Amino acid sequence: MNRSFFRPTLALLLSTSLLTLGTGCVSQKKYTALQSQYDELTKSREQLQAQKTALEQDKARSEDALRSSLLNKNQQVNQLNDNLSGAQAANTQLSADLRSKEQRIAEMQRILDQKDAAVKALRKKVGDALLGFNANDLQVNVRNGKVYVSLSEQLLFKSGSTKVDPKGQEALKKLATALQGNQDVNVLVEGHTDNVPITKGTLGMKDNWDLSVLRATEITRILTESGLNPAQVTPSGRSQYVPVAANTTPAEKALNRRTEIILTPKLDELFQILEAN
Repeated sequence: MNRSFFRPTLALLLSTSLLTLGTGCVSQKKYTALQSQYDELTKSREQLQAQKTALEQDKARSEDALRSSLLNKNQQVNQLNDNLSGAQAANTQLSADLRSKEQRIAEMQRILDQKDAAVKALRKKVGDALLGFNANDLQVNVRNGKVYVSLSEQLLFKSGSTKVDPKGQEALKKLATALQGNQDVNVLVEGHTDNVPITKGTLGMKDNWDLSVLRATEITRILTESGLNPAQVTPSGRSQYVPVAANTTPAEKALNRRTEIILTPKLDELFQILEAN
């Protein structure tokens, strides 16, 4: 409360008191009451002044706290803006990387689709070329994205022999003719036997490994002599270790004595994409 409020009041009281005293009409009791009132007003003024000072101090502290809080909030906002800018840049890069990966995946899918179409076309072409052979002796199937031409021993060889019979040569020559000019196909010739050991003393052979390899080599020779590019063909022998039947009956053993010619489209483009990643 402003001190100017008290001054006219006190002056008025004193003037009134003096006037009363001057006329001799004031009593001691009246004077004491006025003095007490004066003291109370003085005390109230001091209390109000103290409250005012405390409020000013609280105000100053509050303003300091607000300024500090505002500064802190500004710093936080700036940090968040920096983080947001970094996140936006990272998101932009991530989006670009994602688009690039999606493009590579789409390209790989396109190549795989082309490969699947090529396998189907190759299966049909080989199947058409080998029509007329007994289904028990010659089968053409697609497995794991590859064309398998499975030829029985009965079609190709006499027991224990590595020389291909005329009927088998005919089938192999037709297969070579169907594959001529198709440089995008790898040809793997796999020889397989049953688990019966070869006759001891068989010329040039020690065991079923030799028998399976020599048969695969002989078939490879016929294929290449019939026009297939030698660089496309790989002969291999698997002996008795990849059977398709249990080797417990003559019929099962006959199934295992076979040659599989595996045709695999080349995937150079796909491998290049994978290596790039």
